[in-house]
Amino acid sequence: MEQSIDLPELAKALYTINRHAKTAPEPQHLYYIKKEAINKLLEESKAKKVGLHFSDHPKFSNQHSTLLVKVDDYYFHIPPTKDDFKELEHLGSLDQNYRNPQTKMSLSKAKKIIYNYINYKPERKQPSTKRRYVSSYYTPSSLGKMEWPPTRKSHR
Repeated sequence: MEQSIDLPELAKALYTINRHAKTAPEPQHLYYIKKEAINKLLEESKAKKVGLHFSDHPKFSNQHSTLLVKVDDYYFHIPPTKDDFKELEHLGSLDQNYRNPQTKMSLSKAKKIIYNYINYKPERKQPSTKRRYVSSYYTPSSLGKMEWPPTRKSHR
């Protein structure tokens, strides 16, 4: 029942997700859906593996490689498989000639497009039973509980 998804629109959504992932405080989910979408595009022959690049961000001071993938007019890096090292040419250091066109798309729209494409259902947070916040320093009001006017009790 999968509807046909426009490849340029998918590429723009991936670009938007990738751009946000680079600055997100917790980018794991964004990188996960990016990788899933690119792998599915590769399976469907809608994306092409270009080659391997050395990463600009070495892990633990060790140089490692990333797989360069072309989707429509956009280029993305994902982790390579062992087979990629055997089958693909290593392009050396990151080449600044591989530049993506600037795109404007909201992150929510991009996620919706990718979720639809990879058939991902985001977890719905269960509505918690509403509990009022009560500070440990809370002192209940005694308004309306006092005797008025106050009666004077002498302590003689």
